[in-house]
Amino acid sequence: MNTSAAGDTAPQLAPTLIDWFATNARDLPWRRPGFSAWGTLVSEFMLQQTPVARVVPRLQEWLERWPTPAALAESSPGDAVRAWQSLGYPRRALWLHSCAVAITERHGGEVPRAVDDLLALPGVGDYTARAVAAFAFGDRHPVVDTNIRRVIARAVTGDAEPGPPSGRRDLAAMLEILPLEPAAARAFNAAIMELGAVVCTARAPRCELCPISGSCAWRARGYPGYDGKRKAAQKKYEGSDRQVRGLVLAQLRSLPADDTSTLSRKRLAAVWQESTQLDRAIEGLLADGLAIESPSGLRLP
Repeated sequence: MNTSAAGDTAPQLAPTLIDWFATNARDLPWRRPGFSAWGTLVSEFMLQQTPVARVVPRLQEWLERWPTPAALAESSPGDAVRAWQSLGYPRRALWLHSCAVAITERHGGEVPRAVDDLLALPGVGDYTARAVAAFAFGDRHPVVDTNIRRVIARAVTGDAEPGPPSGRRDLAAMLEILPLEPAAARAFNAAIMELGAVVCTARAPRCELCPISGSCAWRARGYPGYDGKRKAAQKKYEGSDRQVRGLVLAQLRSLPADDTSTLSRKRLAAVWQESTQLDRAIEGLLADGLAIESPSGLRLP
C-alpha cells in the first residue's frame, strides 16, 4: 500500500465530493427529508449485497406494511421471510424481525441513536450501526462499505483495490479524512459512497467523470494493477446449496400465511433431484430458523 500521497490528497476530498454530491446524488428514498430512522435501518439491511434497483420497490412495500418496529414485531418471522421475496440472503429478514422485537421491547419502539445500542441489535454490524447513526441521526461516525474502501484505496493510497476488509483499519482510514462538523461528515459519508457506486466502480471506473481525478493517487501513479491479497471468490450459484435452499424457500413462501399449511419432504423432492443435497439444504434452513418442521411437513417460522 502506498501511503505517501495520503497527506496531500485527503484534505481535498471532503469539500470537493460534498459539492459534487449536492448536484449529482441519485434520488433515493432514504436520502429524502423526513425519512425515518426505522426506514434507514430497513434500507441498510436490504442493501447488503443487493442492487439498489431491487431494493427500492421492496423497501416501499415493507414500510407501507410495517411503518414502525412495533408493527413488524407484531407479525410473525415467517411474514418477514415471505415479504423478503427475492432480495437474497433471507436470514436478513429474520434478523430484521428480531431487531423490530428488540427495539420494541428495549427502546420503546424507537430506533436507538447510540452506536453501542445499535450494535447490540440482532444482525447489526459495524457498518449498519454507523450508517444508521450517521444518516438517520446526523452524528459524526465513519461509515465504511465496499464502495468507500475502494475510493480510499485509489484516491488516497494509490492502490487499484483495497484488499481484504479490516474493520479496525478501514474505520481508522475513513475517520482520518472525515470532516469534523457532523453535517459535513454525514454528507461526506454519503458522497464518497456514491462516488464508489456510480463513478469509481470496481471493474470500469469512469475517471473522466470523477470530481477528484486531479488529486487521485492511483491516477497519479499511472493506474498500477493490484497485486495484494484478495478475499476468496464466492462459489458459483448454479447447482450450489444456496440455489437449492432458495428453491425450497420459494416453495414454502408459496404456502398460505397460516400455521397449518405445510409441505412434506416428499413433495419438496420435486424441486431438486439430488436427494442428499436437497436434505442438506433443508437441514440448513431448519438450523438457520428459516423453516420449521412438524410431523405434517415444513413451513415458514
